[in-house]
Amino acid sequence: MALRRFPTLAPVLWVSYQSKTFGRSLKASFPTAKSYSTTAGGENAGRVAGQTVVTERRGCVVTVGINRPEVRNAVNQETARRLLEELEAFDSDPDLNVAVLHGKGGNFCAGYDLKELANHTASLKLEQDVTKGPGPMGPSRLQLSKPLIAAVSGFAVAGGLELALLADLRVVEESAVMGVFCRRFGVPLIDGGTVRLPRLIGLSRALDLILTGRPVGAQEALAYGLANRVVPDGQALQAALELAEQISAFPQQCLRADRSSAMYSCYDALSFTQAMQYEIDHGVPVIQSEAVAGATRFTTGAGKGGKFS
Repeated sequence: MALRRFPTLAPVLWVSYQSKTFGRSLKASFPTAKSYSTTAGGENAGRVAGQTVVTERRGCVVTVGINRPEVRNAVNQETARRLLEELEAFDSDPDLNVAVLHGKGGNFCAGYDLKELANHTASLKLEQDVTKGPGPMGPSRLQLSKPLIAAVSGFAVAGGLELALLADLRVVEESAVMGVFCRRFGVPLIDGGTVRLPRLIGLSRALDLILTGRPVGAQEALAYGLANRVVPDGQALQAALELAEQISAFPQQCLRADRSSAMYSCYDALSFTQAMQYEIDHGVPVIQSEAVAGATRFTTGAGKGGKFS
């Protein structure tokens, strides 16, 4: 699937949940997630003054970090714009294979920043034509051509949940909390939540979360298929990086063709026949470009017994 690019980010309406009362109500059920960083200086070592999104390249993998820990990484207009820019840059960079989206300071993302919403009411404008502008949270309307992994710690709620749903895979810490917390305030899911969530976990389970707005812990998320891996607190980013490096090591044309076909069959194909035709049309070119060489390596002993190295 092609990446859709949009020129500017309009001021948007969304919500984050940072009230002290809300925070106290959940702390009793879910312990505070520990922060983690692969840098020697700890979670805040990579923080750069004025940058709401920070990135780091690690070979063929890039990390994209939401850098507003003082508001549980709630997204404002600047952050949404920067997230869009960084994921577009990742998708167009031939030297990058996988991106990891995470939040700095112990939380993934608490949704859109209510303080900015309150201070910019007069200038609010939302692009309703999804082909002409980005989503309120920034990159939510993109159709990336390469894998994105979400490393989820702390809260991933409301618009933050929708950012996590943008990813192909979600690595979730044990104390993480996910949910449609915007339900209580009459704020709709307009960054793909009602589109992606039913596809990922089924309509019945999706409606349970959408209609009740209840918090979902890591183990329930894993059972639902909302989480792909559950790891100890403080280890989501490292585990996501290891997974990204593993994926990045595979032949990429084949991997992307199979990924694209799966996405097409899920979201765009009108029939089984159409989906099958897309699969063969995009798979056949890979046979000459990568499969023949792979088969040759296999005949010389590589990968025997199911080995991946």
